[in-house]
Amino acid sequence: MPSLREKKASGVLFQIAAVLFALLITSIVLLLANVEPFSAYKAIILGAVGSWDLMSNVLVSWVPLLLATSGLLLTFTVGLWNIGIEGQITLGAIFTTWAMRLLQNSEWNPSLILVIAIFAGMLGGMLWAMLAGALKTFGGVNEIFGGLGLNFVATALNIWLIFGPWKRPGVASMSGTLPFDRSLWMPIATGSSRLTPTTIVMAIVGILIVYVLLENTYFGLKLKAVGKNPRSAYLLGVPTWQHMMTSFAICGVFAGLAGAVQVTAVYHRLIPSISSGYGYLGLMVAMLVGYKASLAAPVALFFAALNVGSIQLPIILRLDSSLAGVLQGTLVLCVLLGQGFRAKFLKKKRTMQ
Repeated sequence: MPSLREKKASGVLFQIAAVLFALLITSIVLLLANVEPFSAYKAIILGAVGSWDLMSNVLVSWVPLLLATSGLLLTFTVGLWNIGIEGQITLGAIFTTWAMRLLQNSEWNPSLILVIAIFAGMLGGMLWAMLAGALKTFGGVNEIFGGLGLNFVATALNIWLIFGPWKRPGVASMSGTLPFDRSLWMPIATGSSRLTPTTIVMAIVGILIVYVLLENTYFGLKLKAVGKNPRSAYLLGVPTWQHMMTSFAICGVFAGLAGAVQVTAVYHRLIPSISSGYGYLGLMVAMLVGYKASLAAPVALFFAALNVGSIQLPIILRLDSSLAGVLQGTLVLCVLLGQGFRAKFLKKKRTMQ
């Protein structure tokens, strides 16, 4: 039987091989597009870290991505694919906007209004996530299909609000609702146009909470038990459906917070694409890290850097910025494939011994 050291060594080797294979596939795609791969990678790197403003944009993208990933780690641990996280981010943004519109003309302290709006966003994300959980737990609806359906509903609701009840005075616009007063914006860091230190603290505290929950609490152990074998966990006295609903609820809180950040710290209004795809990107990050909270922050930062850096591709090389998505998707697929080959390799080694 392979030793723990051999298992760790094989894991590292297969991960490195997966990353190199993903880079190889992306390089082949670039060559087919008549683009020199190293030039494209250089453009992405410089587009992410070429200046303080660019690096701050990476951090702005990193915050909601890490928040979404933090929530997904809980649902993945309990064995659930919370595809509906995109809709939960959107509902968080809608609830935040609703609270701010309700209170913006009051005499309340702007900081208090921001806090209330953020909690409203967390509530909105949680309620939408629990609806997906209820469909799964009590209705027998697969969480993937239920989540996708709720995503469409959330998107439609968002667009209706922007072009209907909350439209700009005189005319509706794809740029979103009327921006909020600057007093209702999150405090911006010196030398940056959008970076807010408060949201960075939120993201770091969030992933630390998830790490502690999963690695150092009895609750986390029970989530893992349900994820590994719900039937066995139930027979051992673990209330499975309650833990599933709880994981959905906590994930929704994180998703709602991500939506609140988008409204209060990034766009300062509600826009049609308010989720910015961070939910789906968070799914890839969670899968890439093997559902380990300790790796989520750096991998999410890498993905955020790819997103921001790829904006330079059309400018410098006249290449579509979607290349970052090709690299991200290929990387996740290669890592998952590597994990599958590693499992077969270890199984074969056990049988030989």
